[in-house]
Amino acid sequence: MSGLVVDFEKCIGCARCVRACGNAGIEVEGPRGARKARVTDDCILCGACVDACPVDALSIERGDAPCAQDLGAYRDYWVFVQVDEDGRPLDVAFELVGKARGLADERGCRVVALLAESASEDEATEAGSLPAGIAGVEGRRDTAELLIAAGADEVIRCRDARFAGLDAEVHAEWICALVRERKPEALLYGATVFGRELAPAVAVRLQTGLTADCTVLEVDPKTGLLQQTRPAFGGNLMATIVCPAHRPQMATVRPGIFAAPEPDSTRSGSVSDVSLDPSVRPRVRLLGVERSSAADSITDADVLVVVGRGMGSKKNLGIARELAEALGGKLGCTRPIVEAGWCEPWQQVGQTGVSVAPRLLISLGVSGAIQHVAGISGAQTIIAVNEDPDAPIFASAQYKVVGDCVKVAEELLARL
Repeated sequence: MSGLVVDFEKCIGCARCVRACGNAGIEVEGPRGARKARVTDDCILCGACVDACPVDALSIERGDAPCAQDLGAYRDYWVFVQVDEDGRPLDVAFELVGKARGLADERGCRVVALLAESASEDEATEAGSLPAGIAGVEGRRDTAELLIAAGADEVIRCRDARFAGLDAEVHAEWICALVRERKPEALLYGATVFGRELAPAVAVRLQTGLTADCTVLEVDPKTGLLQQTRPAFGGNLMATIVCPAHRPQMATVRPGIFAAPEPDSTRSGSVSDVSLDPSVRPRVRLLGVERSSAADSITDADVLVVVGRGMGSKKNLGIARELAEALGGKLGCTRPIVEAGWCEPWQQVGQTGVSVAPRLLISLGVSGAIQHVAGISGAQTIIAVNEDPDAPIFASAQYKVVGDCVKVAEELLARL
């Protein structure tokens, strides 16, 4: 069995391991003269206590990867398709299907979309009695066809009343049962609020890895492993993570990171209707939904004006706001602007805010930190304005203006 192991014969109860641990993963207890170290549930196997122990009483035993001998049995790229309250797939689902299509082509395998739809008991019964690809109302069938047009080779669909309310536990049990049966090579999720709750629940049940908030997904041509790149250490560098010994390889991706593919109505694919285990019961009952006051989301903006500290002062935001309105767009900002109280948190663009993919993004006074650039990588065209000719933002822009961002904004507004 893997984990942190304490050799009680060697342990002297000095508590150096406790002082070295930053996660409360170990404690020393017992009567005076017989105190011994004990591992807690908070241990993350970092090894700090092992290095700190003066008598080598601690060690980490790592068991063999349970699926290492069966990696060849895992195949295909899967995408979890989250739907809204009206049963329509979120945009990020199509973005991930398109990305998975490219990755699967490199691996010579298929793309499978997982579609869990809420349904009344009568509708679920009807769906279970009809052949695959025929069950459900016209709108539900069209959903599967849209996913196939976006790049999916197969849509695994389950219609059940227990999927109402986006219960992560119910969805996780359904996904895990399918994974154990069909063995996908990789599984991608949108990094939505629900996706960030669901993906870890699946990873824990399947004892596999998970990389959150990826900005780049690539296939290693030598090993075939999914290379999952994300900002690390506060966004100061990019880390590429692989999962060599466990399957499926899993990652979450923020909406807007990848471009959605153009639908191809000539593509053909299959729709497989499956059922949810009758023993799965939701433990949460949804009483109601209260909408956020920040309804003016910037994630769906076709044109976006993003301001940074180079704007100088809060009073200059009026110019940027007028410019956004003149272009029929919306106003976004960087993290320092939110921390200064100049804009609302929902307007923040970047790794710790929202990822955006507008047709046009005008960046005013933004330096271009890694975590911010990660959030605008989906933009089709970026116009960057900054007084610093060496500003990192220029590396991501198609059009670069070295100058006072307020004066440039005023001139653009005058011409509009």
